[in-house]
Amino acid sequence: MSACVLTGLALSTVAGNESWAGTARHAIAMHGEPALAPGFSHFRYANPDAPQGGRLVRGLTGTFDTLNPFVVKGLSVEFVRGYVVESLMARGYDEPFSLYGLLAQTVETDRARTYVAFAIHPAARFSDGKPVTSADVKFSWELLRDKGRPNFRTYYAKVTKVETPDPLTVRFDFGGAEDRELPLILGLMPILPKHATDPETFEQTTFAPPLGSGPYIVGEVRPGESVTLKRNPDYWGRNLPVNRGFWNFDEIRTDYYRDGNTHFEAFKKGLYDVRVETDPGRWQTGYDTPAFRDGRIIKESFPDGLPKGMSGFVFNTRRPPFDDLRVREAVALLFDFEWINRNFYYGLTKRTTSYYEGSELAASGRPAGAVERALLSAFAAAVRPDVLEGTWSPRMSDGSGRDRAPLRKANRLLAEVGFEIRDGSMRARASGSPLNFEILVVSRDQERLALAFARDLARAGIVARVRLVDPVQYERRRQTFDYDMMQYHWSASLSPGNEQLFYWGSAAADDQGTRNYMGVRSPAVDAMISAMLKAEERQDFIAAVRALDRVLISGHYVVPLFHIPEQWVARWSHIRRPPDTSLFGYLAETWWREPKKP
Repeated sequence: MSACVLTGLALSTVAGNESWAGTARHAIAMHGEPALAPGFSHFRYANPDAPQGGRLVRGLTGTFDTLNPFVVKGLSVEFVRGYVVESLMARGYDEPFSLYGLLAQTVETDRARTYVAFAIHPAARFSDGKPVTSADVKFSWELLRDKGRPNFRTYYAKVTKVETPDPLTVRFDFGGAEDRELPLILGLMPILPKHATDPETFEQTTFAPPLGSGPYIVGEVRPGESVTLKRNPDYWGRNLPVNRGFWNFDEIRTDYYRDGNTHFEAFKKGLYDVRVETDPGRWQTGYDTPAFRDGRIIKESFPDGLPKGMSGFVFNTRRPPFDDLRVREAVALLFDFEWINRNFYYGLTKRTTSYYEGSELAASGRPAGAVERALLSAFAAAVRPDVLEGTWSPRMSDGSGRDRAPLRKANRLLAEVGFEIRDGSMRARASGSPLNFEILVVSRDQERLALAFARDLARAGIVARVRLVDPVQYERRRQTFDYDMMQYHWSASLSPGNEQLFYWGSAAADDQGTRNYMGVRSPAVDAMISAMLKAEERQDFIAAVRALDRVLISGHYVVPLFHIPEQWVARWSHIRRPPDTSLFGYLAETWWREPKKP
């Protein structure tokens, strides 16, 4: 359906309703205008002439027991989304948050974003050949709102009405919800086939291949071991601008490995093709093999413009003693980053100081501006003065592993709470109970870091027990908040939005399956997320995110860890890539296999 037909239909269906007066367009941006005009041929970071064919083998640590990534239950195969199940629109990876037409040929909204309407591409088909219709879109919204992951339920519950005036038109009304991101959130909604999806069994784990409209279908499944995706030869969207240069392999197999060492050794043996490295020590020394020296393995660093996110040891504030901010601050003071960085990571990591590290959204190193101060004025107690002024940073040690200055400050804070050293142990003054807790870890790398932290804590008389569990138990305990402390990384984008409610919102604190792992319940956090979602101009949006950052930093919800400054990727030389990378860094979807020589 053309843009003019969609607009005309909408105006005739709801005569006199000015909210229908938007213009149907090929793309939508969160703030400002999309960078690419109608009729663009392909994205800059994709090679439209990339060779097609061959197999890509990927390796992941962990396991899986379901092919459904849209519900809480089970350990899912996440890449089903995008490869097999498509959304209405596709991201432009050179922009903070812009979407371009995929299943939806056009998108329409008004200035206040009180609604969004999509015109489905007439050629859109599921892999069984049946057309994608507005009924499928409405069905997907209802199913994910009622039975999907908590983030889906949070987002989609804001829709108050859905209309499907014809098979290719769907409109969502928001009923006054002040959330300017909702049109884009719905644009990224996975679209499931109504005729091939059973709502009654949707929440169950399953190895039944899901039906989607994407470039691949699920082929062989070896439960817990590997999943193979095969190119759909009848894929409807191959020639769309958003797909040119993407999806170049005939087959993509993902093998699962139980632990990190086995995973790495498998790459060196050529059992899989591409590896993202996050261990500085391994990046520095582990790849010195004959295959690397003769050029068969290639190591590359990719710069990206994304926030580095927050990695940290997460305090579970639902449990004492971490329900007290002073205890959390004291424990965080004892983490000796300088010693760990030098001895474990060859000095290649940088300390993380912000939840939006390395971007214009970060509050660290910047005094709060007038807009931020106005937003925070009703929550003065929620932000430390040094955080407001931009002078706070995680403590630095002398790197000796024996620096006593942080230890003295930590002891003073714990004394305020009612703890004291007795017989070499930190104990509650009133009850005599020792200050101890468990650090839950899932890999040997996490275990090594946690043991180093436990050594630092022992100097203050605090006992931290490090417990290594298998991935299944770890995921179960993480989703049910059954831990004292664990390690986690929250990724971040240049356009954080509704997912922030899922990460830090009070309503998510006790909702199992969310990523509010620390259990934040803060009116200040909720208010800053609300201001962020309401912002119309980029500068107001930036101010709201920085204000949120200041509240989270002041709450000492994590022991901030560190990050690597670039993306580190190793690949076997038969896997090739475009010369340009996106604002988001490398995209494996745009890579290809070198054709065999005749």
